[in-house]
Amino acid sequence: MNYNYILKKLKSLSNLKAVAGMARFGINSENTYGISIPNLRKMAKQIGKEHTLARQLWSSGIHEARILASMVDVSEVVTEKQMEGWVKEFDSWDVCDQVCMNLFEDTPFASKKAVAWSKRKEEFIKRAGFVMMARLAVSDKKADDKQFEKFLPIIKRVATDNRNFVKKAVNWALRQIGKRNRRLNKKAIETAKEIEKIDSKTARWIAADALKELTNKAVQKKISAAK
Repeated sequence: MNYNYILKKLKSLSNLKAVAGMARFGINSENTYGISIPNLRKMAKQIGKEHTLARQLWSSGIHEARILASMVDVSEVVTEKQMEGWVKEFDSWDVCDQVCMNLFEDTPFASKKAVAWSKRKEEFIKRAGFVMMARLAVSDKKADDKQFEKFLPIIKRVATDNRNFVKKAVNWALRQIGKRNRRLNKKAIETAKEIEKIDSKTARWIAADALKELTNKAVQKKISAAK
C-alpha cells in the first residue's frame, strides 16, 4: 500500500457517529475519521513495517493516520529528534497512548524520555512521560527494579497536577509499577501512602485508587505466584 492509497482507504472508513462518540470521551475530533483501533491494526498488519511511510502518515495530520504511523514505524530507526517532533504534536490522549505503546516504548530512549517528558508543562507531553513509565513496567521484562524505583519520586512530585489526562497517567504509572513484583509493590504502596498525606484532592484520589488496586487480594495473589 502506498501513501495516497492508504489515505483514501482511511477516508472510506470514516464514521461520523464514531467521531461524535470519541469526542464524548475527550478525544480530539479535528481531522478524525472515527476508525476503530482493531481496523487500524488490521491495516497495519497488511502494510508491514515502513519507516518512511510512517513519517508520511504522521505528516498528514489525520488522527487515525498518526495512530497507524505508530503501528507501522520501525522502533530501531526512530531517533530522539523524531520522538521530540511527534510528542510536541500530541493533541489527544489516545494518540499519545497509542504512539507510546506501539512505538516509543520499544526505542532505546524510552526510559530517558519518560523522565524528561514528566518535567514538561504541556499536558499531553507530561502525560506521555507517565504513559511511558506505565508501559515500561508492563513490557520491559529485563529492566532492573532500580529503573522503576527512580520513577516513584517523580510520580509523587506530579501527584498534585489536577489536569485529567495527567493525573490519570500518573495513577496508571504508579499502579503498573506496583504490580510488577513483590518488591516494587511494597515500594509503590509506600509511595501511595506518602501521596495520600499531601494536601491535594488530586493527590488523594491518585493514592486511594492506587492503594485500592495494589493491596487487593487478586493483585497480591498474582504477585506472590510470580515469585
